[in-house]
Amino acid sequence: MWTEWILRHRRLIMLGWLVLAVIGGALAPRTIDRLSYEFSFPGQPAYEANQRIERTFGGGGGVDPLVVTVTLPEGRAVTDPAIREELGTALGALNQPGWRVASVLDVADPAPFVSADGRTTFALVYPPYTPGPGPYAAALPRIEEALARTSVGGAPLLVTGVDPLNESGGGSDRPIIVEIALGAGGALIVLALAFGSLLAFVPLLMAAVAITTTFLLLLGLTAGVDVSFIVQYLVGLIGLGVAIDYALLIVMRWREERANGAENEQAVRTAMATAGRAVVFSGVTVAISLLALVVLPLPFLRSIGLGGLLIPLVSVLVAMTLLPALLASAGPRLEWPRRRPPATESRAWLAIGRSVLRHRWVAIVLATAALVVLALPVFGLRLGSPEIAAIAGGDSPAAVGYRNLVDAGISPGVLRPVQVLTTDGAAEVARVDGVLAVVTPTGPGWTAGDERLLPVLLDADPATPAGAATVERIRAVAPGEVGGTAAQDADSVKAIYGDSWWVLALVVLVTFALLARALRSVWLPIKALLLNVVSIAAAYGLTVLIWQRGYGSEALFGTEASGSITVWVPIAAFSFLFGLSMDYEVFILSRIREGHDDGLSTDDATVHGIGYTGRLVTSAALILVLAFVALSTVPVVDVKIFASTLALGIALDATIVRGVLTPALVAAFGRVNWWWPARRLP
Repeated sequence: MWTEWILRHRRLIMLGWLVLAVIGGALAPRTIDRLSYEFSFPGQPAYEANQRIERTFGGGGGVDPLVVTVTLPEGRAVTDPAIREELGTALGALNQPGWRVASVLDVADPAPFVSADGRTTFALVYPPYTPGPGPYAAALPRIEEALARTSVGGAPLLVTGVDPLNESGGGSDRPIIVEIALGAGGALIVLALAFGSLLAFVPLLMAAVAITTTFLLLLGLTAGVDVSFIVQYLVGLIGLGVAIDYALLIVMRWREERANGAENEQAVRTAMATAGRAVVFSGVTVAISLLALVVLPLPFLRSIGLGGLLIPLVSVLVAMTLLPALLASAGPRLEWPRRRPPATESRAWLAIGRSVLRHRWVAIVLATAALVVLALPVFGLRLGSPEIAAIAGGDSPAAVGYRNLVDAGISPGVLRPVQVLTTDGAAEVARVDGVLAVVTPTGPGWTAGDERLLPVLLDADPATPAGAATVERIRAVAPGEVGGTAAQDADSVKAIYGDSWWVLALVVLVTFALLARALRSVWLPIKALLLNVVSIAAAYGLTVLIWQRGYGSEALFGTEASGSITVWVPIAAFSFLFGLSMDYEVFILSRIREGHDDGLSTDDATVHGIGYTGRLVTSAALILVLAFVALSTVPVVDVKIFASTLALGIALDATIVRGVLTPALVAAFGRVNWWWPARRLP
């Protein structure tokens, strides 16, 4: 009924999607401009402290300071009266209304602000900030311009800090279309090899329509909720992969039916009844997996879940309406210039399937062992922000300023001070192991009534284990509220993962019920879920090795080890990998089930299922991996970690899991696969 209705109204459907795509594409820049860059954790102590600091003192709670540095030439020292006078003149330009400055000039104990050789010093600067990709986008040019006109002891003053180091990568200035173009270029190469005709452009067209339409829906969503800036990457690149995957499955089945002699419209009907059904279940599975993000009580993660939820659903809708209309109208003409009818089964994958089944138990043991070994590093997973060294690459002034500080022996922890809001002193905090100093600035803006805001400098980056332990000790003894990004990191772990187990359990149960109904089997969905867990754990393990421990991060990304994995990455990666990898499982098992229902033995159905779907899954996975590789070129370390986790997960899933473990386990369990507690109807 559905396909017949689509075929009768094909022109109207194609016109409707064209209108939506054009409007969505035209309004996409407006959608991107309305995205949020805030990571909020309502109800958590550090977040609430940061909110109060921002309300009371005009900023600086959830945003780290700018750090002005200077390294004097040999023979000069910060303690020289002439140098202090020049420094006072330079920093005096920053004493503007609403700005807070803490430097060697306005503290009782200058020692923490001066390197051991006396040549390097720094100042903490808290100008007002604005929400957006660069909180100091307005203030930073003014500071750099003011400091460019002066020097201290003949040496320039450089501005560094977490925000300038992030900005030096150029991530906020690069539009999402760059990553989409990179991913689309790689996808087109794969599709051209798979089709050898103009059909290669059809899945890309479906992806373009799905992406632009989803951006249009996001624009409506931003009217009611804050939507995280990360969503634009998910829609653009996960949408590219998912929409192409769904179109690829249907188009390949349509070609197969035509190669077997079916006329065009009948081939469309059969493709929709078989591959189309698998696409619907796959899309719903991806959407369900994202419920883990939607139901968490964190606005930015909820928005990632909502945005991510839209793209698979829109992609399914495009594949189930626009694609059959296009194939029925122009499909055969798009086969140009291919002259030979396409093969229905892949000889290579038939050979792989037979080989795996001949050695099924060896394949199961070796593949499982490989995944377990890859997953072992996950037991050393640390959650937090990347270490500052990981974002301090390159030769930008911010990176040079950071390296000058570190090379002079000053701790990178000064770039991320803990902030204590108190009415008392902080003598207890000063005695905490790992605290470099409690700064008590005398300049304007550091007091409000009876309350004082005291920056606490750490002798280690708070993203390191030592620094994180110091933050916890400070929170235990501080006589007041404790804020700053380092304290908020600790709270974010609890906020995201404290009660998430029941959400994940709910997603697993709902997915099991859906797959059991789709495959009419109890064991097949259990197997699929277990394999998903193992493959995702292996992806996490590789991510820990590459990013947290630094094995290959320099060679692959030009970045030092992050020391920890960004707090939100594991939960977000789980949600997307769980759904995306289940796509391939549904594609393969649906075809195996179809063969078994047609009377083939379990072994024969498995071999032919792999023969039909192996090339499809390989092509689809390669397209997704290329999309995530494109995403990893975004010069933001958090996004790089997320993208590489997704790419590793898809690569492992499409090779070791779906290419080896899935057929081996189906064959090994034989008749158990098809057990279904059918009930006799009256």
